[in-house]
Amino acid sequence: MQRAGINTVRIYNLDPEIDHTACMSIFNAAGMYMVLDVNSPLPGESINRVAPEDSYNEVYMKRVFQIIEAFKNFDNTLGFFSANEVINEESVASVPSYIRAVTRDIKDYIAKYAERPIPVGYSAADVRPLLADTINYLSCNLEGSTSSNMDFFGLNSYSWCADASFEEAGYDILLEQFSDATVPIFFSEYGCNEVMPRTFTEVGAIYSSPMTEVFSGGLVYEYSEEENNFGLVTINDDNTIDLKEDYLNLVEQYNLIDLEALTKANSTAANLKALTCESSMITSNLTNSFEIPERPSAIDDLINNGVGGTWPTGFQEVTNTAEIARVNTPDGSEMTGLELQILGNDKSNLPGENTSGTDGSEDPGSTKPSTTGSGGSSPTGQNTASASKVSTGAVVLAALTFGVWAQS
Repeated sequence: MQRAGINTVRIYNLDPEIDHTACMSIFNAAGMYMVLDVNSPLPGESINRVAPEDSYNEVYMKRVFQIIEAFKNFDNTLGFFSANEVINEESVASVPSYIRAVTRDIKDYIAKYAERPIPVGYSAADVRPLLADTINYLSCNLEGSTSSNMDFFGLNSYSWCADASFEEAGYDILLEQFSDATVPIFFSEYGCNEVMPRTFTEVGAIYSSPMTEVFSGGLVYEYSEEENNFGLVTINDDNTIDLKEDYLNLVEQYNLIDLEALTKANSTAANLKALTCESSMITSNLTNSFEIPERPSAIDDLINNGVGGTWPTGFQEVTNTAEIARVNTPDGSEMTGLELQILGNDKSNLPGENTSGTDGSEDPGSTKPSTTGSGGSSPTGQNTASASKVSTGAVVLAALTFGVWAQS
């Protein structure tokens, strides 16, 4: 991941009872932030889109708070997703109000027990007729419930396939829909696989104007190969790793990004203020009522008293930088000389940061990534050691999300 230029990783289906200190410390040393889902696909561990009132309960929220406890003390925890793709054509109208309730409870728990604010956001399915209303409902300012609005908005979109154009992918429509957004927006999943191998030509559009005036990068789905055939690498039973052509193509596209241009401030986006919640801003079949469900007393007790238990307190030292698994290129040759580059406290990972590893080939896609752009220096001055200082403004986040989606 570091060699590819990735600096943000999204992980879902986490187990809060496992100590993640070693993993988080390695990601931190590599200059990578984590965006974490508090929910999972298992029964009772997410909001039910057809019966949200039944799933919003003490048992569910206790696990959510345990996820917060498991990761709140790591400075490279960039944010939490309070829900993922709950709003779609099948969801009942009241679902957005329950997402705001969960967001409120998470932010109130963080405010009480974490040493710093940690942003909380929503990851939306790419259902175009509902997107505008979804972001409007979840991000507007609501009097009396100031902690229920989201801090960022993720979009899971696979509309750019193969060598599509900006218009064919509907990116022009997305820009129009989100042009007045007052929270950072990024692709929380992207990477259509209708044509293989994936060439990731959308990367050039995502990380350049006009997209960067509204969107803040994105997370490629996904790191390791699963049955759905979206992986950048295959992790074999013997723990060897096979790079796919998709990986090489993504690295090639990342190396073409103008990193300096990404750091230029968009003062218009940064200065936008959230609108006051009004029923008139909702035009679809989503609820236009902003009566957020009251917090049950049992959940209130969890916030007041905590969930108990012993939790990680922070990073451990990372000293082993050597390659620990054999890595093969798509032609089967072994890469040698790969190593973790431990970044200083003034850096987050960027394309070209880690140039270790070679298979003896002259093909730049299968050996060292180029150092186009910053040559590995972080132009934002942000890093994983100072995540508490990361603004959730659209421009700052744009320099962070060279990302990948991974399963726990």
